[in-house]
Amino acid sequence: MFFPVIKDLLELAPGNDEVAVRGWVRTKREMKNLIFIEINDGSCMSGIQCAFNREDGLRPETETALARLGTGAAVIIRGLLVPSPASGQKTEVRGADIEIIGEAPQETYPLQKERHSLEFLREIAHLRPRTNTFGAVARVRNRLAIAVHEFFQKNNFYYIHSPIITTSDAEGAGEMFQVTTLDLAALAKSGKTPDYSKDFFTQWTGLTVTGQLEAEAYALALTRVYTFGPTFRAENSNTTRHLAEFWMIEPEAAFAKLEDNMLLAEEFLKYLFNAVLNDCAEDLSFFDSHIEKGIIETLQLVASSKFSHMTYTQAIAELEKGGPFEFRPYWGCDIQTEHEKFLAEKIAKGPVIITDYPKEIKAFYMKQNDDGKTVRAMDVLVPRLGEIIGGSEREDSLEKLEKRITESGLNKDNYAWYLDLRRFGSVPHSGFGLGFERLIQYVTGMVNIRDVIPFPRAPGQAAF
Repeated sequence: MFFPVIKDLLELAPGNDEVAVRGWVRTKREMKNLIFIEINDGSCMSGIQCAFNREDGLRPETETALARLGTGAAVIIRGLLVPSPASGQKTEVRGADIEIIGEAPQETYPLQKERHSLEFLREIAHLRPRTNTFGAVARVRNRLAIAVHEFFQKNNFYYIHSPIITTSDAEGAGEMFQVTTLDLAALAKSGKTPDYSKDFFTQWTGLTVTGQLEAEAYALALTRVYTFGPTFRAENSNTTRHLAEFWMIEPEAAFAKLEDNMLLAEEFLKYLFNAVLNDCAEDLSFFDSHIEKGIIETLQLVASSKFSHMTYTQAIAELEKGGPFEFRPYWGCDIQTEHEKFLAEKIAKGPVIITDYPKEIKAFYMKQNDDGKTVRAMDVLVPRLGEIIGGSEREDSLEKLEKRITESGLNKDNYAWYLDLRRFGSVPHSGFGLGFERLIQYVTGMVNIRDVIPFPRAPGQAAF
């Protein structure tokens, strides 16, 4: 069996068993003949206390190692797992031997006992996982990622890998990072325009903003599929809600109408929240105490609520009666975050799904309603955040889809294969997107989205 981690050791009943603790020193303190060292290895929020007693007759090598030891050093401590006399901990290790695996000189190691600001920790993203906050974020992120796959696999969705390099801007916003092997600097000096027929892919290409279009192709063969991978937006937005590289979860289901899509989104969110409530209780308690009060209560509310439904037109009517708002609501406007929170917290008093948005403010691929003004779009709003999921029933009419592509100013040639899906065996189908980092923000209460991804990519930030 692979050696146990601290999480395993803390679950053992103390009984003078010989154990080896591997990890990094969080604190060291001395009291007369006693030396207490707290070790953490990231397997759980809690560390394990290792106590050395000089009256036990420590070896000279152990004394030397203890004298050199400081915060951040990597160690292996061997000793006996015994009941702890201190309150708040069931067990501790009566240390007999210590081996310093990796030094951490105290004059240069940046993570000391005092609390560090999140801004400072962003500057040392390679070391911040060793803090309580970022260790907890990593564990929650891991559990949610596994829960995503659990949910879809249990519901007969097939996991597909959509391409990262693409020619199509599925969202039509023009915020794509370019992928090229052409020497653009040399072209700029010469005054020549790029000839993409000589580029690696022989045409303009970029990093994908979504895997949705490719997921639709596979849904129209396998019925139910989902993607879960990195996506990219070249939006020069320096806010707490935007990343240039982030992960998206995008299920797509053939024969599914908007109503089916709404039910899937509700069941999916409830599954994710219950998974993290059940399996990350210690980490959630930390976030609830130190990051944002009420997180656990909010997650429990959403997980136990029946999601209410409201059309965009009904939502605008409620907003026009409410407020005041920084942005005035009116029919045809894009609903802002302040509006979304108001609808979830004040009107619905819980999670709510808004449907049937004006077609002008939504993407070209969304199915048009018979009124000619709205599309079968949906946004899932939750208290404390606002929108957490966006999706739609997709346009399955070839004629209508071609018209919308043209109206959106997109090059129809780039979507020839996508249009083929409407020529050959087209069926109603639906799907949605959930930004993984936005989900983690909601679950943890972390304010800045750059603090819920291991190495954030944002304007001017790609150092690690």
